[in-house]
Amino acid sequence: METAPARPCATIPLSDPLPLTRTALIAGITGQDGAYLARHLLQAGYRVVGSSRDAQSSDTSRLCRLGIREDVELISLAPNDFRSVLKALSSIEPAELYNLAGQTSVGLSFEQPVECMESIASGTLNFLEVLRYLGAPTRMFSAGSSECFGDTQQQPATEATAFHPRSPYAVAKSTAYWQVANYREAYGIFCCTGILANHESPLRPHRFVTQKIIDGVRSIARGESHELRLGNLDIWRDWGWAPEYVVAMHRMLQAPVAKDYLIASGHTTSLREFVRLAFVAAGLEPGASLISDATFLRPSDLKYSAMDPSLIAADLGWKANVTPAEIVQRMYDETLV
Repeated sequence: METAPARPCATIPLSDPLPLTRTALIAGITGQDGAYLARHLLQAGYRVVGSSRDAQSSDTSRLCRLGIREDVELISLAPNDFRSVLKALSSIEPAELYNLAGQTSVGLSFEQPVECMESIASGTLNFLEVLRYLGAPTRMFSAGSSECFGDTQQQPATEATAFHPRSPYAVAKSTAYWQVANYREAYGIFCCTGILANHESPLRPHRFVTQKIIDGVRSIARGESHELRLGNLDIWRDWGWAPEYVVAMHRMLQAPVAKDYLIASGHTTSLREFVRLAFVAAGLEPGASLISDATFLRPSDLKYSAMDPSLIAADLGWKANVTPAEIVQRMYDETLV
């Protein structure tokens, strides 16, 4: 996986913390969502413990950019190793567990389908089985994906829409979803899946198409490049702002009943429009700079992915507020809040 260059640590002041009465374990804390969730929980007064496969060598640059690296505890944990999960949960005894670990790239999953299934499905199963074995009161959130629905054909998906996964990544996420549902129903564990639509920020890894667009347009604006090559531009996605989405994750574990929810904006935008907004953010027009390159096409891709997040709004009062234009501008300006 390509790693972004390390950046100097910047300190962003947290709000006045509450007494440290609850411990949260974030599996996958060094990623985009893990870093933003850690900041949110710290602001809420939590003791935050985060895990990566090797805490000694993990890339903590995102935590550093948010100014919270010294406020979180890091441990080594391999989600696909039962003993590793058992040791961590036994020693930490978290009140809340956020399962954000595992492969995150649809494109990469076609190249590494076995690793994708093991990191997502096997890891999720180990967390659930350890909670069952320990009889722990820990509440667990698991990160799902709107990719599980497949192509929605312009009909917004809801929590009742059947899955039709079209990639190894979506198959693995679908498997993890049903594992969570099974353990909730069979053993009474408070566990739930947040079915996440696409959500972006300046902390997105560079292999993601949205960050690739921002990097490419920035390079053109600086005169360092003259073209931006992308695959299929005529795909439609529900794009949101990652710092808002981690609030939904936290809110799901505060609910009186464990329940799965779609976490999305409810608005769909084409990739072509996302590119146009990026050029606008740079004060440019796409023109001949934008080139569609067939070598970037995936074996299978979704043309239309639309979501209806009305249930989480009705039940938990959560709603996405940042518009696609604001998302793109914030990514271009590297606005972290």
